[in-house]
Amino acid sequence: MEAVLNSSRRDNIGSPSKWIGITCNGVGNVVRISLPHSNLRGTLENLSFTSFPNLLTLVLSNNSIYGSIPFHICNHSKLTNLCLDINNLSGMIPSQIGLLTSLQHFDLSSNDLSGSIPYEIGMLRSLKVFRASNNSLLGSIPASIGNLTILTILDLDRNKISRSILEEVGHILSLNKLHFYGNQLTGSIPASIGTIKVLKELDLFNNQLSGLVPTTIRNLTNLNVLDVGVNQLSGRIPPGIGKLRSLTWLSFFNNSMNGSIPLEMDNLTNLEYYQLQANSFSGYIPDNVCHGGKLLEFYADDNNFIGPVPKTLRNCTSLIIIHHEANQLTGNISEIFGTCPNLYYMDLSRNKFFGELSERWGKCSNLSLLNISKNEISGRLPLELGKATELRILDLSFNHLAGNIPKELGQMKLLFDLRLNNNSLSNKVPSEIGMLSELRNLDLSKNNLTGPIPKDLDRCSKLTESNLRDNKFVGAIPFQIGNLHFLQYLDVSHNFLGGELPSKLGNLQSLETLQLSHNSLSGSIPYSYNDVLSLIFVDISYNQLEGPLPKTKAFTMAVLGNNKGLCGNNIDLKPCPTKRRKDSNATLVLIILSIVCFIISLLIIVGIIFIYRMKEDAVDEPRAAPIETYFATWNYDGKNVHEEILKATQNFDSKYCIGVGGYGCVYKAQLPTGEVVAIKKFHKSD
Repeated sequence: MEAVLNSSRRDNIGSPSKWIGITCNGVGNVVRISLPHSNLRGTLENLSFTSFPNLLTLVLSNNSIYGSIPFHICNHSKLTNLCLDINNLSGMIPSQIGLLTSLQHFDLSSNDLSGSIPYEIGMLRSLKVFRASNNSLLGSIPASIGNLTILTILDLDRNKISRSILEEVGHILSLNKLHFYGNQLTGSIPASIGTIKVLKELDLFNNQLSGLVPTTIRNLTNLNVLDVGVNQLSGRIPPGIGKLRSLTWLSFFNNSMNGSIPLEMDNLTNLEYYQLQANSFSGYIPDNVCHGGKLLEFYADDNNFIGPVPKTLRNCTSLIIIHHEANQLTGNISEIFGTCPNLYYMDLSRNKFFGELSERWGKCSNLSLLNISKNEISGRLPLELGKATELRILDLSFNHLAGNIPKELGQMKLLFDLRLNNNSLSNKVPSEIGMLSELRNLDLSKNNLTGPIPKDLDRCSKLTESNLRDNKFVGAIPFQIGNLHFLQYLDVSHNFLGGELPSKLGNLQSLETLQLSHNSLSGSIPYSYNDVLSLIFVDISYNQLEGPLPKTKAFTMAVLGNNKGLCGNNIDLKPCPTKRRKDSNATLVLIILSIVCFIISLLIIVGIIFIYRMKEDAVDEPRAAPIETYFATWNYDGKNVHEEILKATQNFDSKYCIGVGGYGCVYKAQLPTGEVVAIKKFHKSD
């Protein structure tokens, strides 16, 4: 304690009354220590409470005090206020706490206390406020709690307290607030609670209570909050609840209650929060649900309500949130709501509304979510819808909408979820769709949209899901889609797309699902798709694709049927030719070409040699054939021929020699007939 006090002093000298957080009485005794939010650390074990016999108030809230609550703190019978909330205290509440008989305000909330609430708590007859919420207390509520007859606040929220709520709780007639939210309480709500007529808040949310809502609740005419949501209650709403005209919060959320809503509920004109969702209520929603004009949030979803939306809701200008989905509500959607300037959230999905959307939706300047999916709405999308610039979620899927997608939707710059699937929308998707820079989810599937997929989609840089299947899109898949680095789901199947797959899709490092089936895509799958390791599911069936598959696991298990000639590691495909076989084929071709070139070169060389030798032979024995002819045709005898040759060559003069061979010389001679002949004169033999 000395360290705590030192941390609170302005200086270490002077009267304690001058220390921060310390209050003394007229005679100098410390009566109050209040040091919340003071960054105190440590335990209370060494705190000398005997030094402060007149201490009335000890407030150490919102610090970093740990350890257990020391039992000697309970020796201060004069203590009226003990606030140790929002610390790190652990262990059990000491049973000696019953000695603090003057205690009026006891706050242990937001610690890590365990064990059960000691029976001795019932000895604190002066206690007005007991808070122990947000701990790990367990066991049952002690019956002695009924002895605290002047208690006004009992807050045990968010613990592990079990068993039933004792009838003794109903004996605390002074209670204003009774909070048991977020425990494990079982059994029924005791009828004795109806005797606490000053009770203003009854919070039993998120337990395991069963049985009926007691009819004695009707006696709690001062009640502002009644929350019995997320339990296992059954039966009908007691009509007497309609007498609780002070109610501002009423919740029966997520029980097993049934029947129609009592007409008496129309008397609750001060209601601001009204929760009926996730039950089995039937019949009509009460007409005067917003009769008081104060209703802020109304939840009636997941029931069996029928008929139209109540008239008082149509012009309930106070409304912020409406959940009416998953019922059987009917009526013309254009007549349901008027001007709702404060409306933030509207969900009318999964009902039977019909008619056309009104341009008045564009006047809902605060509207963040509009979901009217799975109804029977027809007509066109109103251009004025683009004026609802605060919209984040727009879901009009599963209706009968027709016509164009208005380019004005591009004005909704905050939109991150756009679902127009399963309608009859037609014509081109406007390029203004690229102005939706916050868009995460886009679903335009199962319409009659035509033209190319807009290239401007890459401006939706935060897109994670894009579903364009079952339309009439034509042309190639825009390579710009490869710029959508956060894209996880892409489905353009069942269209009329053609051309080759863009290699830039290999940049989609977050892509998990790729659906391209039932198109006319051709060519090979780009090698870059090997880089998309995030892929889990691939369907490229019913196209004209060919060539090898990427080697990732997703393509190994992909749906590939009815393509032109894909190959690779997939149960439905033949393996591609190995690289080794390709190398051997190439080598064989090179060898054959080399041999052919060698043979051709050899033939050319042989031909050149042959021609050269022919020329040489022609020089050695020129025109031998004419001489033979000459001798064969002339009728001269040998002597006359010899004389003519000697005369023509001037007795074999060297000037007539035209060649020399191995056996003699060859001479050129012109005979008397004018014919030129070659004559060979043999050398004399040895």
